[in-house]
Amino acid sequence: MRIHPETVHSDTAAKTPPVADRQPIPTQDLWSIIRNGGPLMIPIGICSLILVAFVLERTISLRRGRIIPRPFVKRFLKQLREGELGQEEALRLCEENGSPAAEVLSGVVRKWGRPSVEVEQAIIDSGERVTNGLRRYLRVINGVATVTPLLGLLGTVVGMIRAFNNIATADALGRPELLAKGISEALLTTAAGLTVAIPALIFYLFFVSRVDKLIIDIDAMGQEVANMISAEQLQGKDKNSSSQKARHNSRREAAA
Repeated sequence: MRIHPETVHSDTAAKTPPVADRQPIPTQDLWSIIRNGGPLMIPIGICSLILVAFVLERTISLRRGRIIPRPFVKRFLKQLREGELGQEEALRLCEENGSPAAEVLSGVVRKWGRPSVEVEQAIIDSGERVTNGLRRYLRVINGVATVTPLLGLLGTVVGMIRAFNNIATADALGRPELLAKGISEALLTTAAGLTVAIPALIFYLFFVSRVDKLIIDIDAMGQEVANMISAEQLQGKDKNSSSQKARHNSRREAAA
């Protein structure tokens, strides 16, 4: 029996579904993903908003020019080295500036002419107050980095429990989409928690490093001022000036 090629071609075309009838792979937008992640996506989303707000606040507040204004510090140290500043004038300049560096320098200047031990203790006390201010809200960022993975893990557990409960019901037999939905919810919450936690931890470490660097620089400035205004240093200056005056007078008497 002879088979015509037209017949074979028509049978194959009848068995093969047309390309136009194939369903495209469904895609989801961001809102659908968040909605399908379950109720725990809400606290994770709130944590992400908190993170953005406090990161912006700390980025603005920890600018070096705001913490250690270079023009003020440079002029202050220059005038202090040259003996152009007294205690009252130095305090006035620090209070007018109002920066964290000026706050530490103000605490040091208040111990003008005191023993070096008291001056250094003033550096420690004022430095601790400034450090607490600079580290403000960093615990919030660290808390977001700690809590959001736990929320994601809780979402994973809830999603898996829901998935296995769906499998346990009699009407779920032969319906794998119910299992897939629970697993999808579990994976979405885990991914969302890590997506918020990883940047939060990075920002926390970055801000802690910046604060430590600023504190080291402020402490160095405070030590420099302490070396110029402590009682031991001022007494040494008085002795040097007295000896210079004595030598100058002796030279004048010898010349006379």
